[in-house]
Amino acid sequence: MRSGSSTPFIERLALGGIRAFAVAVLVFLVAPIFVVFPLSFTAGQLLVFPLPGWSLQWYREFFTSPLWTGALLNSLFVGIVTTIVATLLGTMAALGLHGARFRLKPLVMALLVTPIAVPVVIIAVSAFYFFAAVNLVGTYIGLILAHVALALPFVVITVSATLQSFDPNLPRAAASLGASPLRTFRTVTLPIIAPGVASGSVFAFVTSFDELVIALFITSPQQRTLPRQIFSGVSENISPTITAAAVVLLLVSVVLMLVMEWLRARSERMRRPAGAEQ
Repeated sequence: MRSGSSTPFIERLALGGIRAFAVAVLVFLVAPIFVVFPLSFTAGQLLVFPLPGWSLQWYREFFTSPLWTGALLNSLFVGIVTTIVATLLGTMAALGLHGARFRLKPLVMALLVTPIAVPVVIIAVSAFYFFAAVNLVGTYIGLILAHVALALPFVVITVSATLQSFDPNLPRAAASLGASPLRTFRTVTLPIIAPGVASGSVFAFVTSFDELVIALFITSPQQRTLPRQIFSGVSENISPTITAAAVVLLLVSVVLMLVMEWLRARSERMRRPAGAEQ
């Protein structure tokens, strides 16, 4: 009896220890990120604790400096174009693979998602030598193409996951009623896969907006993105403006992650059978 009664206590103790460890790991990973928040409001010229005072001067410097605003606009431009291209290509690839039946389908899918498994520095070096041969180093086109290669797998994966619950009889029914392929896609297929497409596009934008390694290899000062400008500021001239830029970068990423989580939850509700919540 004693042995049996002690088992729940041991299980609760073990579960409590696991939860405490998980919280400790989370704090260890997240706490350094939020250090930049108070530092970005410092009134001093150095990044030190305790803060000598509170001020918004570094945010004013960030949004009025042509160097920083130019880097932010470059990141937004490259991120938006990358998102559009990666979303279109990734959605078409996912739709094509979903309806295809051929022996090399797993290999094609593996090749499409390979950039996720390959270290970014290897992709950056490869992109540098390839783009140098075709004069695309130091151009927006080269940077966008490299970012599309990084972002494409996320779109393919999210759209493919949405298509797993897609009923292929729906397009057939629409076609039997006289709908053209384009109208069938617009009125039947697209509304169903829209949450997956939207999630993939958010992933694509975040991947491009936060990317640094490839930008270090193939961009010139004219295409300098916000992550590269932050890196240059840390290595060349440490200024509290860097922390303001880091907060802006972090807030954009957090907002987009929250949007993506909302889209994921919405997609799950749409796939849930009618009456499942009752």
